[in-house]
Amino acid sequence: MRRSRGLRAYGIAGALAILLTACSTTGAPTGGGAPTATGPTATDAGKSFVFASTQFSPVTEQEAMRKKILAAWNGASVEFITDQEPVIIDRITVESKAGGTGQIGIVGLENGQYGSLVAANYLNDLSKVVTRNADKKINSDMLTLGKFGGSTQLYVPWMQATYFLAANKKALQYLPAGADVNALTYDQLIAWAKNIFEKTGQKRFGWPVGTNGLIHRLLQGYWYPSFTGGLVTTYKSAEAAAMWGKIKELWQYSNPQSTTYAFLQEPLQSEEVWVGIDHAARLINVLKAKPDDFIAAPAPAGPKGRYYMSVVIGLGIPKTTPNASGAENLIDYLLKPETQITTLRENSFFPVTNVTMPTDLDKGLKLEADAVAKQAAASDAKVVPLPVGLGAKGGDFNTAILNTFQRIIVKGEDIQTVLNEQAAIINKVMTDANAKCWGPDGTSTGPCQVK
Repeated sequence: MRRSRGLRAYGIAGALAILLTACSTTGAPTGGGAPTATGPTATDAGKSFVFASTQFSPVTEQEAMRKKILAAWNGASVEFITDQEPVIIDRITVESKAGGTGQIGIVGLENGQYGSLVAANYLNDLSKVVTRNADKKINSDMLTLGKFGGSTQLYVPWMQATYFLAANKKALQYLPAGADVNALTYDQLIAWAKNIFEKTGQKRFGWPVGTNGLIHRLLQGYWYPSFTGGLVTTYKSAEAAAMWGKIKELWQYSNPQSTTYAFLQEPLQSEEVWVGIDHAARLINVLKAKPDDFIAAPAPAGPKGRYYMSVVIGLGIPKTTPNASGAENLIDYLLKPETQITTLRENSFFPVTNVTMPTDLDKGLKLEADAVAKQAAASDAKVVPLPVGLGAKGGDFNTAILNTFQRIIVKGEDIQTVLNEQAAIINKVMTDANAKCWGPDGTSTGPCQVK
């Protein structure tokens, strides 16, 4: 999902207006407020504005956003557009440098896409919006992400996607004694896979290690922080070496075809695999097809906690917004329980607030929603964002982690030797990207480095 940019006055405005039309996916304005030359009054909702988002780029999702999610919005007129991250960032940058007010009134971006806007101080403080929505119980960890290590609320969480465990009910009889499938530890997960192998002769645990699989995300957001409390800074630590030992142990009981799996829903549906962890979008088909045959549950916990990766989408308001109060009112609207549920139904993004799931939700979607809620609500849950600030070096970072997995787990190379060598590669990537620490690694003034 993506979108474009906004303008300012005079000649710049005209040029960018052309870009807006040429590059963005736009739709008819939504909302009841008529555009005015001044701010909101008791009788109007203020100036119209653009809602630029990197999310909902498929046409069906855009239409759902405009016609269903925003259907009950009765504030200022809003034009929802989608575009690529660089286009939106460039547009806000142009508007900010031009001064005054632009066209973009609000943006919807992934947590990791806010870096340059935060560094340039282009965003309003939304603390008062958080305060007035306190009754909605917005996820506190996600609110912290929106502060980027400071005290100013630079975006408000809007919606989320994540990864969790899915299991065929046939596997539940082999859970280790005393294990709660909704509160597993990684040791219990290994014991579970071992029990299945010993009782059935089959290796039924699966990993998404194939081309386009997301094993790197499971390492970045689940295994590493759960065992080491970090990712980059702890990459070659003693805790990391112990973690790789645990992965090797689980690999013994994993289906060897895991190296070919991109999405786990296919091997789960064919029963080649009974248990696995993957992204919600890569599990939904099997859960919708066979909701009575499967369970969905939180990811396991390690010695440092039950870390999980959340793709957090936040709402930010540029300082050049033409209608600050109108944009803040739109955030209020999007955080309403009924709007959060509509967003889930229509575009499969999960709530960031404490909402009650409707009883008529699709069975597969309900399985996912319940798992997401349990994962976020676990007493030992700790959320991790996608990598932040890597820009064009993001692929190199992922490759360094994938190569670590291939060398240690698939090829059986010495753990500490591999970690030492891959750590040097990761340090170069971080330095080249000038990427500071994020999430469990804390903050840094310079490039985040392996200790």
